Amino acid sequence: MKSEIVLPEEFEPPSSGPALPSLETAGHTLAPAVRLRRVPDASSKRVFHVPRFPENLRTRNFRQRFFPDTTPHEWNDWRWQIQHRYRKVEDLEPVIDLIKEERATQLRGSQLPLAITPYYASLLDGHDPGQGIRRSVVPLRAECVRSPGEAEDPLGEESDSPIRGLVHRYPDRVLFLVTDFCSTYCRYCTRSRMVGHRDGSGLPQSQWEEAIRYIEKTKTIRDVLISGGDPLTLPDEKLAWLLKRLRRIRHVEFLRIGTKVPAVLPQRITPELVRMLKRFHPLWMSIHFTHPAELTQETACACERLANAGIPLGSQTVLLKGINDRVETMKALFQGLLRLRVRPYYLYQCDPILGSSHFRTPVEKGLEIIAGLRGHTSGYAVPTYVIDAPGGGGKIPLLPETVVGWEDGDLVLRNYQSRLFRYPGGPGDPPAEHSTM
Repeated sequence: MKSEIVLPEEFEPPSSGPALPSLETAGHTLAPAVRLRRVPDASSKRVFHVPRFPENLRTRNFRQRFFPDTTPHEWNDWRWQIQHRYRKVEDLEPVIDLIKEERATQLRGSQLPLAITPYYASLLDGHDPGQGIRRSVVPLRAECVRSPGEAEDPLGEESDSPIRGLVHRYPDRVLFLVTDFCSTYCRYCTRSRMVGHRDGSGLPQSQWEEAIRYIEKTKTIRDVLISGGDPLTLPDEKLAWLLKRLRRIRHVEFLRIGTKVPAVLPQRITPELVRMLKRFHPLWMSIHFTHPAELTQETACACERLANAGIPLGSQTVLLKGINDRVETMKALFQGLLRLRVRPYYLYQCDPILGSSHFRTPVEKGLEIIAGLRGHTSGYAVPTYVIDAPGGGGKIPLLPETVVGWEDGDLVLRNYQSRLFRYPGGPGDPPAEHSTM
C-alpha cells in the first residue's frame, strides 16, 4: 500500500511552502522552522503531526527549566504569554544575574513599567548584562537621569493631535493610537509617557469613534497608520471591527499597522488572525526589530504567515548605543530580515525622551553605519536613516556625503569605496567655469 502524508484538521502548517533554512543569529544556529514527526496510527498509512508553532531550542530549554508544568500548547497561547509576563525587576532574578544598575532601578508610577513576555525572556542572556536585547528591555538606573534636550513628548505629537489618540502631522496621513498597551516594553519607547498603565483592553470605544469621525470628514487623509501601544495585542474581534470601520471610508486608500509583536510575541500571529487581516487589503505592516538575536524560528514563522497572506512587511529599527550600533550587527539584522521577507524601511536616531541619554549615539555613528551598508550589501538591506525632528518637524533623512561638488562642468561623486567619479553636466547645470571644489 502506498504511503501518504495526512495533516490532521486541528493542526495547520505555518505555510504551504518549504521550511525556512537555518538562521544564524547571535552566534548560534537555529534549526529549521518546521519539523515533521511521524505519529503512530492504527491504519497502515503514514500520519505526520505538524506542530502549530515552532519552538527554538533555547526557548524550549527555558520553558522546561522555568515553566516545567506549562505545556507547549499553553506556551504557544499568546494570551498565556501576556498573563505570565515578568512585571517586576525582582521577578527576573531566577532568569538573569541582575547587576547593581539593574537591581537598583526603582520605577515610579509615572515611568514606563517593566513587562517582558516569557518567550522574549527566553532569548535574554542571563550572564551578560551587555547583551543587546537584554539592555533594550531590562531597566537601568540611568533611566532616572534627565539630560538637556530631553522631553516627555519630544516629537510634539500632542500638539499635532486634533483628536485625542490621533496625530495629524502630514497632509495625507494620520497616526491612530488605538491602545496604550504592549506585551513587552522597550526602555527607549517614544511614547513612554502614555503607555503601560492599562490592562490591555484598548482605549475607550468612544475615543475610537471620535477619531474615526475626524478621518471621515477629512477628505485629504488617504493613509492611516494604526499604532499605540501595540494594536496586535487587541483581540481579533476588536481589531476586525476597527479595520472594517476604516475600510468603509472611501478616501482612505490603504491601512498600516505598526507592531513589535512578531519579535516579542510571535505566537500572536495565529492562522485566525492572518485570515482576518487578509480581508482588509491593501494592508501593510511595519515591524519594530532591534537586534539579530530576535530572528528566531518563531519570528520566522510569524513573518512567513503574514507575508503569505499578501501583507507587505517593512522593519523599523532604533539605533541604540551598545546594542546595535555596529555595522556588523546591523548588516546581520537587515540581511536576516530580507530572508524573512521583511524589507528594512527606517533606521531611527533614538528620540530624546526623558532618561534616554545612555541609549543615544552620536549622529555620526548612524551615518557610519549607513556608509558601511551601502554598496557592501543589497540595496534592499539598506534602510533610510532618519531623525524624527523634535518639536514636530517630522522625519528628516540623513545620508553620508556622496556629492563632493562641481568641477569643470562635471558633478563629482564619492562612491561606497570613497573613490571619486564624475557625472557630465548638462543644460541647467553649473557651467564649466563654475567650481565648488
